[in-house]
Amino acid sequence: MNASYSELRARARDSLRGNWGKAIGGFVLSMLMAAVLSLLNYLIPILGNLIGILVSGAISLGLISFFLGIARKENPPVSEVFSGFSLLIKAFCLYFMVGLFTFLWTLLFIIPGIVAALRYSQAYFILRDNPDIGVMDAIRESKQLMIGNKWRYFVLQLTFIGWAILAAIPCGLGYLWLCPYISVTQAHFYDEITGRNAPPAPDSF
Repeated sequence: MNASYSELRARARDSLRGNWGKAIGGFVLSMLMAAVLSLLNYLIPILGNLIGILVSGAISLGLISFFLGIARKENPPVSEVFSGFSLLIKAFCLYFMVGLFTFLWTLLFIIPGIVAALRYSQAYFILRDNPDIGVMDAIRESKQLMIGNKWRYFVLQLTFIGWAILAAIPCGLGYLWLCPYISVTQAHFYDEITGRNAPPAPDSF
């Protein structure tokens, strides 16, 4: 039986209990990396833009690895945010292919583009758990996992809209808590659809 949205969020809060400071630290570190990339793009537009494209996949992979570790109570260090750079080329290829496929579907209309983004949303999680997997295999496995789950994932994001409005009120500072909360909830969704959070089978006699 699939976990409800409230159950997934409850799991995320449980994982974050005692780890809020670390989670916020990892998120702030990723924002600092994004700020550095933006500065490079401003100072040296062409080279800065190329660097940004090259490392964006690694940053995304590192963030997912960090928050997945928190979701699983593995006590990851904040430096886990940089772990995606150990798979720099593969992460870049995944970033490029997911972006390309999503863009091509968006050319048809906005709805197919959204569906495509949902379809490929688990690819980084899959790469994190299977670093030896091929890029296209990660994409195909994500598509397979999301069969029958795209709407659930979409609605899960919508359940945070109220929090997003509230988080924006104090100059956006609430996003320091909300973004890790959403990321850990997404990690629990991944573990849910892969069966990692499935309850143990009853003993047979």
